[in-house]
Amino acid sequence: MRIKALREAAGLSQRELGARIGVSGPAVAQWETGENRPSLNNLEKLAEVLETTTDAILGRDPAC
Repeated sequence: MRIKALREAAGLSQRELGARIGVSGPAVAQWETGENRPSLNNLEKLAEVLETTTDAILGRDPAC
């Protein structure tokens, strides 16, 4: 997953990103380290907040 790179490119902290999608900063940290994965619902929220696609977050978009 490319959450960290996309979050940093958006200029957001883990806490800020979490607040925008309704989860804690530590939850975002777990997604970024691969310790946990976002639910489908949270993946869709991530894509909306980060202005990208779910495929880009998952690393499936060759343009990213």
